[in-house]
Amino acid sequence: MGGMRIPGTTSLRAAAATGAALILLTACGGGAGGDGDKGGGQGRQALRSASPAPDPTRVPGVGDALQGRIPDDSRQVVAVYGKGVNSADATVVLYTKRGENWERTRSWAGHNGKRGWTTDHREGDKRSPVGVYTLSDAGGVLPDPGARLPYTEGAAFAAPHYWPKTHWHDFDYVIAIDYNRVKGTSPLDPTRPEGQSKGGSIWLHMDHGSGTSACVSLSKSGMEYLLKNLDPKLHPVVVMGDKAHLAG
Repeated sequence: MGGMRIPGTTSLRAAAATGAALILLTACGGGAGGDGDKGGGQGRQALRSASPAPDPTRVPGVGDALQGRIPDDSRQVVAVYGKGVNSADATVVLYTKRGENWERTRSWAGHNGKRGWTTDHREGDKRSPVGVYTLSDAGGVLPDPGARLPYTEGAAFAAPHYWPKTHWHDFDYVIAIDYNRVKGTSPLDPTRPEGQSKGGSIWLHMDHGSGTSACVSLSKSGMEYLLKNLDPKLHPVVVMGDKAHLAG
């Protein structure tokens, strides 16, 4: 999760052999008068009718700034709609591109960083980074459920048991968000190309019912669905942030 530090290791196999603990997480109208109210219903109806229809060629709720960062070849978007800049509550929606149009495929309730969102994520700030990031690698404690993304299985993903018991299964399934990490490696790879202070190890993972250290969480069934359906050939990305930043 955000703020995760993993002692250097060249492979899970080597770590398993030594029994070393691989994960250390420092942290997933009118007025009341009669005249003012006259014809109000018709006026509101006229305004609704005049509202432009949503553009199906754009991911809903995403403004020009982030829409323009979605790669042209991407045909799968996991959109994370944070409730507010300081809120940990979110809705996670998978969109699939059919022809030129984005279609809503599935959605789940979820959580983000316990302190909300930021456009300048830092190690340990407990906020999730706003942005568009590729999704390249997956893994978890549990065996591969049929993931299309490269999947690394290992006990090294397990949350430490000094954490509350409700968090112990957070990393049974994870999908690495390509923020300050090396694509094509296990989600456990501690390498941070932009430096340690920018944080890292930000994942999609299983939900424990409240905010995370910086990750995005959703139900086990949601994670299973994403693992089975996110296809590297469709170049999946996550578009994430609070609703205001997303619409900017």
